[in-house]
Amino acid sequence: MMMMDLFNMIIGVLILIIGVLIGVAYLVLLERKLLGYIQIRKGPNKLGFMGLLQPFSDAIKLFTKEQVYLNYSNYMFYYFSPVLSFMLSLMIWMVIPYYFNMIMFNLGILFFLCCMSLGVYMIMIAGWSSNTNYSLLGGLRAVAQTISYEVSLILIMLSSVILILDFNLLKFSYYQELIWFMFMMLPLSLCFLSSLMAEVNRTPFDFAEGESELVSGFNVEYSSGGFALIFLAEYSSILFMSMLFIIIYMGGYDLNLFFYMKMILISFLFIWVRGTLPRYRYDKLMYMCWKSYLPISLNYLLFFIGIMMML
Repeated sequence: MMMMDLFNMIIGVLILIIGVLIGVAYLVLLERKLLGYIQIRKGPNKLGFMGLLQPFSDAIKLFTKEQVYLNYSNYMFYYFSPVLSFMLSLMIWMVIPYYFNMIMFNLGILFFLCCMSLGVYMIMIAGWSSNTNYSLLGGLRAVAQTISYEVSLILIMLSSVILILDFNLLKFSYYQELIWFMFMMLPLSLCFLSSLMAEVNRTPFDFAEGESELVSGFNVEYSSGGFALIFLAEYSSILFMSMLFIIIYMGGYDLNLFFYMKMILISFLFIWVRGTLPRYRYDKLMYMCWKSYLPISLNYLLFFIGIMMML
């Protein structure tokens, strides 16, 4: 019986990974289509019906291209940091509150924060080990930005944790049957959404990959498979962040069509912001984190602690 349970868990995890990879492939296609329509042009539309096979074509092209080996790079770190980055982004998906497979994370939020903290090192190592100026600058920017926004992100998540007094992501759905947390803590939820964008280095906070100034930033020396893995890690993080926002603020985890519609809506917001807003100035980014989000999140945290003390 134990072997059968273990086999079921392994099969479940494999299905999850395949599902995430297919979701990432079509998120990329959705982004290219939406950016095309925002810029009044067509996105990919040649390969397959309305361009539906384009992500698979890109994946095959990237993974079959020749890998570039840099003479002056720190080879082992340079080679393995994209792989580890991709593995970390897939490991975060383990905290999904399963209704099957007997996998349940009672400390899911803590596991998520640990994985996100480790993701910073992967970007830093990728930028440093390439041994070029632009990639090092991109890596340093990414580290400063991610560490800064992790502080406000953790404090905002703590407000929600104090409301339900549990680290289990499944419990959020029990407490949001009558009203979503998004309406109860409106400024916090918006701060959380923009902190998530900063956390995954998305526009308007894409300083790690500022194409106009850093020639693609920390991944400038990566080609073929290495670049594809960094790309996959970023987009799987976007999908997970969209789901996390829904679990914490928009009704919790519930396997129905409405849940997936909400997930597509938040992913669409990530893309919409990219097509609409210009990049922030770096000092304004840091100013917003330390002078705006940190005081707001701390005040709300004290407010919710006070409410829970009174109950």
